[in-house]
Amino acid sequence: MSLVRRRAWLAGSLAVTLPALAGSVRADAPSVEAALKLAPVQKEVEYDRPTAEEAAKCTIKAENVSGETGWIVRDASGQMLRRFADTNGDNVVDLWCYYQNGLEVYRDIDSQKNSSKADQYRWLNTAGCRWGLDADENGAIDSWKQISAEEATAEAVAALATGDAQRFARLLVSKEELASLGLGPERSKELAQRLNDAPKAFAEMAKAQKSLSAATKWLHFGGSRPGVVPAGTEGSTSDIAVYENVLAMIDTAGKDGQVQIGTLVRVGDNWRLIDAPSIPAAGEQLSSTGFFFQPSMPPRSEGGTESVAGAPSDEVQKLLDELQGMDDALAKAATPEEQDKLNLRRVELLEQLAAASTAPEDRAQWIRQLADTASAAVQAGGFSSGAERLRTLHEKLKADGGDGELAAYVEFRSLMAEYGAAVQQENVDFPAVQTKWLESLEKFVEANPKSADAAEAMLQLGIAQEYAGQEEEAKTWYQRIVTDFPSAPNAQKAAGAVRRLNSVGKPITLRANAVNMKGTVDLAAAPFKGKYVLVHYWATWAEPCRADLDDIQDLMAKYGKSGFQAVGVSLDGNQADLTAFLKQNKLSWPQVWEPGGLDSRLANELGVLTLPTMILIDQKGNVVHRNIHIAELEKELRARIK
Repeated sequence: MSLVRRRAWLAGSLAVTLPALAGSVRADAPSVEAALKLAPVQKEVEYDRPTAEEAAKCTIKAENVSGETGWIVRDASGQMLRRFADTNGDNVVDLWCYYQNGLEVYRDIDSQKNSSKADQYRWLNTAGCRWGLDADENGAIDSWKQISAEEATAEAVAALATGDAQRFARLLVSKEELASLGLGPERSKELAQRLNDAPKAFAEMAKAQKSLSAATKWLHFGGSRPGVVPAGTEGSTSDIAVYENVLAMIDTAGKDGQVQIGTLVRVGDNWRLIDAPSIPAAGEQLSSTGFFFQPSMPPRSEGGTESVAGAPSDEVQKLLDELQGMDDALAKAATPEEQDKLNLRRVELLEQLAAASTAPEDRAQWIRQLADTASAAVQAGGFSSGAERLRTLHEKLKADGGDGELAAYVEFRSLMAEYGAAVQQENVDFPAVQTKWLESLEKFVEANPKSADAAEAMLQLGIAQEYAGQEEEAKTWYQRIVTDFPSAPNAQKAAGAVRRLNSVGKPITLRANAVNMKGTVDLAAAPFKGKYVLVHYWATWAEPCRADLDDIQDLMAKYGKSGFQAVGVSLDGNQADLTAFLKQNKLSWPQVWEPGGLDSRLANELGVLTLPTMILIDQKGNVVHRNIHIAELEKELRARIK
């Protein structure tokens, strides 16, 4: 049955039963199974999807919520999963709501109240704040009524990865919106030309690029704070809020990358693009010239150091040229001493570029790059003085009292560098180093509770507490990430970790396509239902995981006919690595894989943090061990399987 037909059926059923809300619900109420088959019109929605066994314990009941009557689906604990409502009292469903972890995250809306077809789509709570409009009710968003700057960059990445020109076009400032900005004549004409050129530039970029694919995931928004171009600037009549030099951080099959978005302009409740996104080449220096924030500068005289039309001065260009060659030089460095010297020079170049920047956002970008590269170099063992330089930089930024978020950014990378340097020392006292590391993370969170890096610090604290056996403390940290940073990249991982720690005695969900045999792996369906199932999270690059495979193979041969089944969940960053391994090593149990590695959906659903992780499920589908060791597995199977 199509989505539209299922909705029409539910609307008809609702029309019969809603008038009787004051009394008992009649027998012709829709079934839980039918209600749960309804899905959001927009495909990219994360919401609770109970297993068949979980669905059997769900209930559906006609209820009145805030004056709106409708069918409510709840799970066994009473937590809301779906709400299908009649908002205007005509006994026809016009609102379809979907929930995750008890919060409504998405709704389809029939605002016209005329067809049981949605014409608006809204993301809510932890899912964001997008609000799309669909005038012709064909399931495709025609325009955005509301979209944040972060979500606009995510949409731009998705459009570029799939070559969807329409998806990109609806992010651009429209002609009507351009007129409403109140720009001066010259600026308005210049912006109109850029908007006119953007679709062609997007089409060319989408066709030429090879680094983005359907596996590409948007990770987070990169950019300094927004600014305001005041009314009166170059003849403008209104204040204009803008972001300049915006980046989107991405992951494609475990490989990090960036997409340069450029300038974003706020128009009402929307943030709009003015250019096509671009993908910087390896080693390419990102543009730091914005559309609005361009300082007025005199022409450069011959032999001078000032720039013309925003171009870098000769001195700055020399710094940029030298910086661009650093990666190649480091790759060729033969000794640790050479690496140390080159990393020091790279930091010096970045310090000079930051000092030469006249715009605060440019200075912040160079400082962030410095912090990232220096911290990574220290942790790789190639920059002996890096931790000290980062500590000094943080102290200077803190003393300046300016950009607190930038100071926190540098501080967190300084802490990681100090920890990395400490564990590399000879005869290191690991317990003492670990204790100091955790104390520094707690102090960082306390001092910077709203910093984007606080979420990562909390995750590290949760991991440490979990593996120290302090599981309640670990769950507290994980839950705090979900509550305080619901949009952070690791919020899903943290929510999954809480779910995993609470999983014993409960069913878990695992659905994915097998890569080494036909069909879909679904723990709630045959051939897994009614068996003892081992879910083995592993990767080809993790040697202990590979060692487990022989033991699992033996256990499958010994207990497979008696009701034991294994499922492999590969968390390789690249599917090609798994495919090559499976060609050389024939495994008799299904293997599943999805893009993202340790940050994939398969890993995040249960917050898998280390490999191998093995979960044993009993014949009723409930978890009996959420972290069983391979050495314990046969003893457990022997005791349970008759």
